[in-house]
This record gives sequence, C-alpha cells and structure tokens, in this order.
Amino acid sequence: MNGLTLSSLTLSPMFGWIVSPVLAIAVVALAVAGMVHAMRLRPDTDATVLGWIRRVLIAVTIAIMLLTPSTVVRTESRAINATDVFIAVDVTGSMAVKDAHYGSGEAITRLAAAGKVVSAVTDRYPDASFAAIGFGTSATLDVPLTPDARAIDNWARTLRAEPTSTSSGSNLDKAVDALLPAMKTVRQQHPDDTIIVVYISDGEQNTTETRRTFSSLRAYADTGISVGVGSTAGGNIPKIGDDGTVSEGQYVNDPSTGKPGVSKMDEKNLKAIADEMSGTYVHVDVDRTIGEQDMQAVSKNFRMTQTHKAREHTVPVVWPLAIALCVLLAWEALDWMAKSRRLL
Repeated sequence: MNGLTLSSLTLSPMFGWIVSPVLAIAVVALAVAGMVHAMRLRPDTDATVLGWIRRVLIAVTIAIMLLTPSTVVRTESRAINATDVFIAVDVTGSMAVKDAHYGSGEAITRLAAAGKVVSAVTDRYPDASFAAIGFGTSATLDVPLTPDARAIDNWARTLRAEPTSTSSGSNLDKAVDALLPAMKTVRQQHPDDTIIVVYISDGEQNTTETRRTFSSLRAYADTGISVGVGSTAGGNIPKIGDDGTVSEGQYVNDPSTGKPGVSKMDEKNLKAIADEMSGTYVHVDVDRTIGEQDMQAVSKNFRMTQTHKAREHTVPVVWPLAIALCVLLAWEALDWMAKSRRLL
C-alpha cells in the first residue's frame, strides 16, 4: 500500500492502562468464581461444565476487548487543511533590543518575542501548511511550505539577529522579495487555498530608500496580520558578532551623535503595512498575546499530502473478537432457551 505500512500487534486499552486491566481482571475473575461455585453445588444445579467454559470464554473475550488489540500504522501521508500561512520575521540588528514583552512582565528581546508569536501562530492554525522567511539586509525563504509545524517552531527558536558588521539598516519591504514569488507559486499550484501572511517586526525603517508598498501581496494573499514587537520607548541596539552572539554592554553608536543609538518600535509603519495587506495590526506586550481573536479566515477544505517523516498511530482491531463474542452469546442464548423449555 503506497505510503502505508503495518507493524506487529500491540495493546491500546480503551480506558487507559489503569482502568482497562482492572476491569479485564475483574470480568474474568467473576466468571471463574461463578464456575467454581457452580461446580461445588453439583449435582444440585443444572449448570454444566461446557456451559461455564462458554461463559468463561465470553468473559475472556470481553477482557481482551477491554485491552484493545491494535496494529501500529506507519504512514507518510496526512490530510492537511488548505490554508497556507507565510510567516516573515525581521532579523535586523534592532530585533536584538531587549524591550519586548509577551504576556508577562519579563523583558525579552524583540526576536524572542517574535519566536513566541510564531509558536502561537502554528498552534492557532492546526493542520495548516507554513512557510518561514527571515528578512534583514536581504530576504530568504528559510523553510519552504510544509505541514510540519515543528519545523517552523524550531526555525523560530534558532533565529539570530544579523551581525552588526553586515547590517545595512532596516528596510521593511525586504520581506516582499521572498514573499511574492513564494506565494505566487503556491497560488498557481493550489488556486483554491487560503493564503495568510504573518509579518513580525519592530516597524523601524531607517534607510534612505522609500519603502515599497505591500499591496502587491494582495494578488495572492487572502489576508494578513502585522505583529509589532518591542516598545515605543525603545532601547539601545547591542553589537552582534559575526557568529550571532550578542555583546553584553556594547552598543551600536548613532553616527550623528556618536552615542549608543536608540531603536523604537514604529507602530505607524506596521499599521500601514497591515492596511496595505488588507489585514490587521497587533502589538504584543505584557497583556496582549496572539489568541483566537487574531485567527484569520481558514479554509474549510482539506487535501492529502506526502510528508518527509513517517508518522505512527494505532488502529484498534476488535472486529474478530466482536464476531467471536456474538457467536458465544448466541450459543448462550440458545442453551438458555433449551433449558427453559425443559423446565416447563
């Protein structure tokens, strides 16, 4: 069978590994106790050895069903929702500023807050597909569209801000360079999919270039959300080594003043980007996180796809036992009717 393999039998108790074994033992023990008691009363009882063996078999069958024999199925295919979420995260040097919050009073870097947003997004869109883009001096499609949400979460946890030596300032529209062709390809391959853009940044634009509009994304995206991380009070930008490590106590100087530069979150830019995408803007902070209220339109359609990793799940195999139980119960009923007629 393509994409599907079966392994050996296993047990998957229907009521868990505590309740099911206790019930199974109790059922068999009661049946055996009843047989022993009936045999002790002979010949003062009409119970036969064959009759009680049959009842013990009924109890054993029920006990085995409670333990639920199952097969482990390994498959490389899965049904996914026809919703494609493109996540773009700002990785410029200002994202290393430690003035962000995400649902608590603890101050974290803007990039760390962005990682929490990414994790919340993958949680809020179960069974969807995701693509990840990091943008700074340039934009790259780091993770192509995949239904593996864990791959996206791992990507977000390993994000590092651009080294100070290679940074050339913040240009918010760099994300468009990677978003547009990737979304166009997906739209051509799956024209009926719902495409959502999640754009995460501090909104700071400090280059001399005029920012390009994000309205071009509307040709392929159904909607989008712009997420602001950081504070309007701002903070100093730390120096970042070529290996991605942050130098504590060392900051990037503002060329105009010669003093450590202050980076502030710019909500105006982020709101404008949300408007250009026909989406919404959210600023995550101490009291605000990504929740159900931020869920965008989700497709009601599903499609089958092949995955790179084999997945395992158990499939109960109780139908042979159910047939055996029906036969034994029918035998018990016929025996009871025969004895009832003799007693009339």
